[in-house]
Amino acid sequence: MPKYYPVDSLKAPKFCGVRTFMRLPHIQTTEDVDVAFIGIPFDTAGSYRTGQRFGPAAIRNASVMVRAHNPIQEITIFDYISGVDYGDLSVVPGNIEETYRLIEEGLQPILDAGVIPICLGGDHSITLGELRAVAKKYGPVGLVHFDAHADTDDEPFGLKYNHGTPFRWAIKEGLLDVDHSISVGIRGSMYHPNEVKDSEDLGLKVITADKMRQLGMAEVTRQIKERVGDKLVFFTFDIDFIDPAYAPGTGTIEPEGFTSHEALALVRSIKDLNFVAFDVVEMLPEFDPSMITANLASHVGYEFATIVALHKKNGAPYLAKLK
Repeated sequence: MPKYYPVDSLKAPKFCGVRTFMRLPHIQTTEDVDVAFIGIPFDTAGSYRTGQRFGPAAIRNASVMVRAHNPIQEITIFDYISGVDYGDLSVVPGNIEETYRLIEEGLQPILDAGVIPICLGGDHSITLGELRAVAKKYGPVGLVHFDAHADTDDEPFGLKYNHGTPFRWAIKEGLLDVDHSISVGIRGSMYHPNEVKDSEDLGLKVITADKMRQLGMAEVTRQIKERVGDKLVFFTFDIDFIDPAYAPGTGTIEPEGFTSHEALALVRSIKDLNFVAFDVVEMLPEFDPSMITANLASHVGYEFATIVALHKKNGAPYLAKLK
C-alpha cells in the first residue's frame, strides 16, 4: 500500500478536517511520494478580473467530493501512488520576478526527488516559473497547452511578464522543446490577425477550437500524441479552455468553449504521454458561487493524478528515470 493516501470518507465525513486536495495528508516531504499537489496563489499578473490567488483554496475545498476510484480509467489511484498536499509555495503580491524565483526555488526539491508536481493556480503567469524549475531538472520539455488564449503575447503594457506572455518567454529562454509542443482550444476575439501565427512562428503547433471541431476529438488526440511523441512533457490546463457555461469562475471568459465532458475526455485520451509536471490555472472563485468551476478544476487535478497512477501501475520506464 502506498504510504500517503486520502482520509477514508466512510470513516470521517468529508466536511471534517482541514481542507487539502482530496483529503490527502498535508506534509512537506518527498520521501515515498509520487505526486504532490501544490498551491501557487499568485494573480497580480492578471489583465482583467483578478482573484485567482484564492483558486488553490477553492479547488481544495471542492476536491473533498472527489473519490479515489476512477471508473472510466478503471483504477483506484492511491492503490498505486502515494500522494500529499504539499501546501502553498510562497509568492510576493505585485512582484512577479521575485515570485518566479520563489516558484523555481520551491519546486526544485520536489522535482529533484522525482516527485511529479500538480500545481493549482493562480493566474497563468505562474507556469513560466514552473517551467524554469522543470527545465533545470530535465532540460527543455514538450508542452501540452489547453487554453482559450495562446499566451504568447509580446510585452503587453510595455512589461515583459503577465498571464498572457508565459509561453513566449518559455520558448525564448529555451525551456520548451517546441518541436514537441502544442496549444489547443484557442478561440475568441483577438487583438490582431496574427495572434495564432505568432505562436506558430515561435515553433508551437496550434489547433484552434474551431479547427478542433472540424477535425473531431479523436483526430485532435492523434495529433497531440504525434506531436509530443515519447518526449518528457509538461501539461498546463487553463480552466477557460472550458466554456463559461460549465466554468464561469475564471478571469477571461470566452464563448464557444468545450463542455466538461469533452475536456476531461480529451485529458484522458492522452494519458500515455510522459508527463513530468502538471498545472491547472485561472480558477477565480469570486465568479463561481455554485463551485462548479472549482469542482471541475479539482477533477482536472484528479485526472492528472490518475495518469500518474496508470503509468505506475503499468511500469512506465520514464517514471523510474525521474528518481
